[in-house]
Formats: sequence, C-alpha cells, structure tokens
Amino acid sequence: MADFSWTTQSPLKKALVPGRHGAAGATAGVTLTEMRDIVLMQVMARRGKAAETAKAAKKLFGVEPPVSPKAVSGKGATLVWSGPDQFTVFAPRSDEAAQLEAMTKAFAGSASLSDQCDGRCLIRVSGPRARDAIAKFSSLDLHDSVFPVGSSANTSVDHTAVNFWRDANGADGTPVYSMLVFTSFADSLWHVILDSSLEYGVEASSARAA
Repeated sequence: MADFSWTTQSPLKKALVPGRHGAAGATAGVTLTEMRDIVLMQVMARRGKAAETAKAAKKLFGVEPPVSPKAVSGKGATLVWSGPDQFTVFAPRSDEAAQLEAMTKAFAGSASLSDQCDGRCLIRVSGPRARDAIAKFSSLDLHDSVFPVGSSANTSVDHTAVNFWRDANGADGTPVYSMLVFTSFADSLWHVILDSSLEYGVEASSARAA
C-alpha cells in the first residue's frame, strides 16, 4: 500500500521570481513580498455573542477586535475586520498547533472558527510607488486622509476577493499594504501586481512573517 505524505508549498512557487524586475534605478519603487509561515483564523461571533467574543479576544490578544473596517495589532497577532461580528486573526507561525488550540479554547461557546492557514496567501506591497501601482488595479482611495495606517477593506481585484489593510509604515516612511487572497488565485493576482509595478522597478521576494 502506498504511503502518502503531504508537503506544504507556496501557491507562488512558480510565479515568484526573487530579485529585481522592470525599470532599473538605484531604488525599486515597489517591493513585493510573499509573507510565509503565517497562521490565519476566521472568527465569527455566534448570534448574540459579539460582546463575549470581543471580551475573549481582548483576553487572548490584549485588544478588542475592530467593529468597522480596521486592523488592530495585539499580542502576537493582528485582528482584521472582515464583516459584522467577524474578523480574521493573522499571526506569525511559531507553534501552529498551540496557537490554534489557544484560539479554540478562548472562543469556545462564543464564536465559530475557520482555519484559513493553508487557504490564503498574504502578499505585501510596499515602497514609494506602491500606491501608484495599486491604483492601476484597485478602485480603493488610498490617500493618507482616507486610508490611514490601520484601515482595512474587503474588496475585489481582477475578479478576486481580497482582504486589504494598511500596516505601519516601513522604516523609510513609505506605506505598506497587505493583501490576503485565496491561494488558488494568488498566482494570477501576483502577476497583476507585478505587471502594474514594472515601470517603477520591483524588488520581489518572500519572507517569514514576523
């Protein structure tokens, strides 16, 4: 009898070619990074249990989940609004089993959980021309006055559903945007972003979430 084993691999295994692409220059205008080794959990409060779910989240992460399109950072995780009375937990993977168990215990009786660890891909777009590149394929208004750090949106890019949020600015002060997509569409979306960024120069890579 054959002995099967599963090996996790990136949905961008073929699409992501590390290095510089597009226009040459001293500094790439866009940095495109696949964030790997992540834990993702969709948390949906049960009927009448929103307050109890928020209390459990604060106890576990030190912050309450956002009740509007926002992303908030807590102890070891970022909580991203994904709809009324629901949010996504994003965390760097350390001990996945332990992390999932902690959430299962914390939200027992108050919320339903859906493990998204292997179902989604996180792409981070940053750099001085990131906003210009994103403007080519997204209708979101990303001006600082409209979409400041901590903002989030559920949107569609190239007919693909995307959870989109703005992280803290990079060390150079330029904006950083995170795009969470279904793994089956990640390859296509990666090419959309890359093609939109080529005129600014792109630095592509993968990195372990931290």
